[in-house]
Amino acid sequence: MIVGVHHLAISTPDLDALAAFYCDELGFERIFDAAWEPGNAAADAVTGLEGSAARTAMLRGGNLYLELFEFRAPSPQAATERRPVCDHGITHLCLLVDDVDAATERIGLDFQSAPQDLGGGVRTVYGRDPDGNVVELKELAGGDDHPVSLRRLELQRTGVDRADQLDA
Repeated sequence: MIVGVHHLAISTPDLDALAAFYCDELGFERIFDAAWEPGNAAADAVTGLEGSAARTAMLRGGNLYLELFEFRAPSPQAATERRPVCDHGITHLCLLVDDVDAATERIGLDFQSAPQDLGGGVRTVYGRDPDGNVVELKELAGGDDHPVSLRRLELQRTGVDRADQLDA
């Protein structure tokens, strides 16, 4: 069962400039940064890319996370109808699910791979809708206790930022 929209992702040639725009102009907050180098099998499987390398930043605004990517490999190309997720622009829609394995069996998407364990309690898979748009299905271990759960985001937005309030 889908429990909510988790985030949108945008590939950009300048992650820091785009993050500054969203934070300074639109009020997003930069939550964390990460990166991966070529040879990350899980990242390659999820994205459907080979030898991928990127920096990423997660921003929070209202009840939405925005994930920014700056790919170093493979080199991004101009957008096409069925463009790879490393190309500039909005790359995918992420739907939070309670069981990613069951969802991949039930939902009719053209999946890049089987669900992958990315660490940190995150299991995810990318697929394409009938028009070629990328849709990510994401499962978070620990449910509402996970650092990027929608319930935690809702509580932080209302000024409640304590784990003991998650059961409220």
